[in-house]
Amino acid sequence: MNLELSKKGLAIEPSVTLAISAKATALKNAGEDIINFSVGEPDFNTPKNIQNAGIEAITSGITKYTPASGTPNLKAAICKKLEEDNGLIYKPSEIIVSNGGKHSLYNALMAILNEGDEVMFSIPYWVSYPELVNIAGGKPVMIKTLEENGFKFSSSELEANRTSKTKAIIINSPSNPTGAVYSREELEDIANWAVKNNIIVISDELYEKLIYDNKDHVSIASLNEDIKDLTILINGVSKAYAMTGWRIGYTAGNEKIIKIMSNIQSHTTSNPSSISQHASIEALSGNQDSLLNMKKEFDKRRIQMADLINSIKGLSATLPEGAFYIMLNYSQLKGKEVEGTLINSSLDFSNLLLDKCKVAVVPGIAFGDDNYVRLSYATSLENINTGLGRIKDLLGSK
Repeated sequence: MNLELSKKGLAIEPSVTLAISAKATALKNAGEDIINFSVGEPDFNTPKNIQNAGIEAITSGITKYTPASGTPNLKAAICKKLEEDNGLIYKPSEIIVSNGGKHSLYNALMAILNEGDEVMFSIPYWVSYPELVNIAGGKPVMIKTLEENGFKFSSSELEANRTSKTKAIIINSPSNPTGAVYSREELEDIANWAVKNNIIVISDELYEKLIYDNKDHVSIASLNEDIKDLTILINGVSKAYAMTGWRIGYTAGNEKIIKIMSNIQSHTTSNPSSISQHASIEALSGNQDSLLNMKKEFDKRRIQMADLINSIKGLSATLPEGAFYIMLNYSQLKGKEVEGTLINSSLDFSNLLLDKCKVAVVPGIAFGDDNYVRLSYATSLENINTGLGRIKDLLGSK
């Protein structure tokens, strides 16, 4: 084809996390015994009560178009959830249901950004943040955070990077990839800064239900009415309810922003799956025992994975507070040779683990920090023990 294609489209980088996962899957399909720590989804099946709600939708004919922004019943369930869990009062007109959390973020950025507007977020970041900002015509501004500070930024760092073009910041708490959780005090600091400077806060709360050590999730929108008006709250059912394939995310925010998002969605995807929406009502409103059981299992895996990493020569990890990921710090091995492989980057280290240990991880460069690789503990304790045991055999004990 001898045509000039979209420059914006050609500039979009593929997801490194999906690429690594695909490579690991291909090796596994070829008969290799691969332990895959790269996948960012629960290994549990969707809880039975939610499955049954989806089946009910199919058998009872809930298989037609719905309003583009979501069904009234699901919006009502979301409003109830936000009030009971987060102390937030929203009207259905301030809610939009989309095809997963990523779609919600895309719609939100498309609704608020003009060409060249800047959006700040932390390094390490979720892989899609920079690309979503770029697609929407904005400019990503990334703030390097440190492991010793819990991979979190403060208002002083935001202020140091603020310009006349700053339109929004993204807070991801609990965080993918770091597992960081912002405290109420930290959020108050950021909220005061955002209100003072009239900056929109996109609060990505997809992992809200997966916080450990008896710590509470605080939504920044719940702090006061001023910050609530500036907050675009993103959430969904994918992670907490093992519903990644059902593709339901939702946004709560200022009615003007939600209306623009709804208009965009009506012309791009129209409504999310009617079946998935019906099942999501059960997820949010039904019995929560399965969620609590999954969380208990994730907690065991979290502790075991961190302990094993910290027992391996040259590796370290801070115990994450939320989500189901650990950032493994391999920087002590940089510049060294292991089994004939010179380790100069997170990609080198990831390929070493895949080639020599048959263990798949995600290189930290995908998240903006080359001193780390990300491991997911959304896999069995058996896999965690086996995979990290292989890495210990390769690198040795401390």
